[in-house]
Amino acid sequence: MTRQLFVTTALPYANAAFHLGHIMEYIQADIWVRHQRMMGNAVHFVCADDAHGAPIMIAAEKANLTPQQFVAQIASGRKQYLDGFHISFDNWHSTDGAENHELSQDIYRKLKAAGFIASKVIEQFYDPVKNMFLADRYIKGECPKCHAKDQYGDSCEVCSAVYSPTELINPYSVLTGAVPVMKSSEHFFFKLSDPKCVAFLREWAIDGNRLQSEVANKAREWLDGEDGLGDWDISRDAPYFGIEIPDQPGKYFYVWLDAPVGYLASLKNYFNKIGRDFDAFMADPATEQIHFIGKDITYFHTLFWPAMLKFSGYKTPDRVYAHGFVTVSGEKMSKSRGTGISPLKYLDIGMNPEWLRYYLAAKLNAKVEDIDFSAEDFTARINSDLIGKFVNIASRAAGFISKRFNGQVNTLWATDTDSFLTSIRSIAPEIQALYEGREYGKALRAIMEQADIINAYVDANKPWILAKDPANDAALQEVCSRLLEAFRILTLYLKPVLPEVAAQVESWLNIAPMQWSDVATTLPNGHTIKPYQHLLTRVEPSIFEALFDAPTAPVAEDSAEKAASANIEELSAEISIDDFTKIDLRIAKIIDCVAVEGSTKLLQLTLDIGDGRTRNVFSGIKSAYQPEQLIGKLTVMVANLAPRKMKFGVSEGMVLAASASDEKANPGLYILEPWPGAVPGMRVS
Repeated sequence: MTRQLFVTTALPYANAAFHLGHIMEYIQADIWVRHQRMMGNAVHFVCADDAHGAPIMIAAEKANLTPQQFVAQIASGRKQYLDGFHISFDNWHSTDGAENHELSQDIYRKLKAAGFIASKVIEQFYDPVKNMFLADRYIKGECPKCHAKDQYGDSCEVCSAVYSPTELINPYSVLTGAVPVMKSSEHFFFKLSDPKCVAFLREWAIDGNRLQSEVANKAREWLDGEDGLGDWDISRDAPYFGIEIPDQPGKYFYVWLDAPVGYLASLKNYFNKIGRDFDAFMADPATEQIHFIGKDITYFHTLFWPAMLKFSGYKTPDRVYAHGFVTVSGEKMSKSRGTGISPLKYLDIGMNPEWLRYYLAAKLNAKVEDIDFSAEDFTARINSDLIGKFVNIASRAAGFISKRFNGQVNTLWATDTDSFLTSIRSIAPEIQALYEGREYGKALRAIMEQADIINAYVDANKPWILAKDPANDAALQEVCSRLLEAFRILTLYLKPVLPEVAAQVESWLNIAPMQWSDVATTLPNGHTIKPYQHLLTRVEPSIFEALFDAPTAPVAEDSAEKAASANIEELSAEISIDDFTKIDLRIAKIIDCVAVEGSTKLLQLTLDIGDGRTRNVFSGIKSAYQPEQLIGKLTVMVANLAPRKMKFGVSEGMVLAASASDEKANPGLYILEPWPGAVPGMRVS
């Protein structure tokens, strides 16, 4: 029976670019979605930017933009990440869309009519300069316990004490430095403590088998805690960037109320585009609602969200799948420690997105566990599994079929029930079940075990030996055809993880896109394949030097002050004249310049250094220059830099540019230009 699935990932906050944790979550969900589609199930996979809240309002103000303009800038950069890592969302929306305003207000009205909304007057700190109430994160002061200075309004980072903002000694506003004053305001609350809510959540979160055991146990702790569940403050006062509360001028929904409603809003926006009935789909008992989230937001998704939906008459989630965080070499990601990984840099330096998809999948399971990214492990796993085992099968058989048999396979043997392919096909139900259960690591291990068996078949039958004697042609064609059929099945098993490689294999084998039902099929006898082309390259360990953020070196206090005031980087370590003379700097003329499609940072330059040929250089200066500004200009390039293969092509050098140490404070980027009279090819010394 075909399943009808509505799948989401957690909404990223629209104040920054994606980090590796986002990409890991999207890959985890995307693998599951692709598996479901291969099973023939109907999947609607959506997400959106979480666009509301005080942090975005304040960040937009600092950037001299409206909140809508600020969010639009962030949103404009999403596609390159999603396309770059082959994430197959059907729709990407924003919580500031009309659908979210409509749905959030509808849910509120229904909760209010059902008696689940209460109001009371509370006192909060208020910034008299900014004229706004202050959330805890915008208040600092002296810790009332250990007297540490500059601690936030909810907890002390020094002694770990937890307190209310009113307990801070000498509090001040982070936004203006003003001393906050106490001010009263009416707030609205969702009555999560209502016995009907508690009873529902006990069934939904604990007894309903909807959550992983670790998450269900945590929900039990919250439900059975000494203080029970508290009512949830769902309102904020103007000024606030958000959705207005109906019939309450100057009052807005707290961002965490309307953010999860964004799941429904994105689906509704998508259905409006394709002409489907959103209300009918959500009312259909066959519809399954699945959320993939990080472990840090389980409270909202396992208590507030299902209770809100239940008592406003909406469908509640069928499953909430939580995952852990990503660490790098055992440490939390940190630019200052050199353990930060930018997904966009990963793509821009030419690392294959399917390497990362495979590596993360190999570490993911159904539990709420952190996973670690290690350069050494990454290199070993990709080179061993994908190159040494998987691709090796195709490369050892394809050439013989193309060169000796005009690309035609022989599958007359396929009626042989003793074929070694029978065992390869027999694990299909196991692989499907592992994908369904999000046990990707186990699935990939099972697939690689089959790859080992197939490679053993290669070694036992030695096609390179058979090829030496034309009398063995029939045996050679059969052996290589068996290997290609085995490779096709392995590719099918890996397709949810490696969609681009699978598409290349489908094109090479000249077959339609594979579904799970194709496990049982065989290439027709005499079927013609295309000439084989390499599917994947090995990981070179040196590439990680470009991937990882360089650690921020400590500097002397007086030097740091000078550097900070001038926004100039500290000098690098001393070098000798011999080191300098190794670099061949030349005057270059920019013959042509174009934007690189799929990159937000790169321009592609065609450079002439007067030696009779042009050089192709990719440079990360797109934020500072339009291509037409550079054509015809002279600049300085490193002419003897070894060519580097990138995602978008080979770069044959580097142009020189200057920038400030703090790119946020001074985002300027300036390529070097020689004085008039310089000509292409002159050496800079």
